[in-house]
Amino acid sequence: MGYGNYSYEAHQAMTNKRAKLSTQEVFGQRRLHPLMDPKDVKFRECRDSPDHPNSLGIVFALDVSGSMGKIPEQIARKELPTFMKTLMDAGVTDPQVLFMAFQDCAGGVAPLQVGQFESKAELMDQWLTWSWLMGGGASEFESYDLAFYFAAHHTKMDCHEKRGKRGYLFMSGDEPCYPTLDASWVKEFLGEDAPSELPLAKVIADCNDTFHTFYLIPDPERGARVAPFWRKHLGERTIVLADPNDTCPVAAGIIALSEGAVANLQDLGKRLRDAGLAANRVERALSALTAWAKSIEKA
Repeated sequence: MGYGNYSYEAHQAMTNKRAKLSTQEVFGQRRLHPLMDPKDVKFRECRDSPDHPNSLGIVFALDVSGSMGKIPEQIARKELPTFMKTLMDAGVTDPQVLFMAFQDCAGGVAPLQVGQFESKAELMDQWLTWSWLMGGGASEFESYDLAFYFAAHHTKMDCHEKRGKRGYLFMSGDEPCYPTLDASWVKEFLGEDAPSELPLAKVIADCNDTFHTFYLIPDPERGARVAPFWRKHLGERTIVLADPNDTCPVAAGIIALSEGAVANLQDLGKRLRDAGLAANRVERALSALTAWAKSIEKA
């Protein structure tokens, strides 16, 4: 997947039309969309093409439980065009975006939904808005591990296979994860036999083989509660946002810095302002990224 050219103007026009629509009108699914059912899916592929010779796989894995469902809405209504514009203006020319949506496997219904890698605005938007915003929550955990597992074992990317470059996975969330991935859930929801119950550390390590993996917590209040758990597994790649609306600019900043498209946080701030981000939002994004940027010597 990933064919077609990206148009910021077309994407912006789509989001502008949604300004007065209800959440139910933007996200019309009331059950799992059959094309987003990951069961028996062999691979989601991010491939080079004549239009996109340097494809870069980017996954947004979005928690759609009751406490987190506003983030997909914000991305669909406003934020995704700015994310793409920031990347492309910074010289990341061929991003391909895949959306996952997830919640708790214990609920038993559609704990994982998976789109395709896409380059074209209309197709990115299609998969995002086909996500079922289920709400609710069955336990004190969410099944982040099943999303990590799918990314690790069911994606193929030319950036990794041809050029030895990992893609990027941004997971939004505000809960801890189960300590092990239950093999029976892998069978039930993905249709395959896992060798055994897998410790979370192993699931994340496998994902890290092909992705730069980040966990984005939507605000400091929830960060105080769950950041210590995630820092045990991801270190400074656990990012606490000042506001849920900052998901896309922070993700764009991570990619731009990691890919060498900007040299440091000061340069990133200029890029974000040039992309049209308000000054207060630029400052919030840079603040959220400071600890991680220091860890890679790009502060």
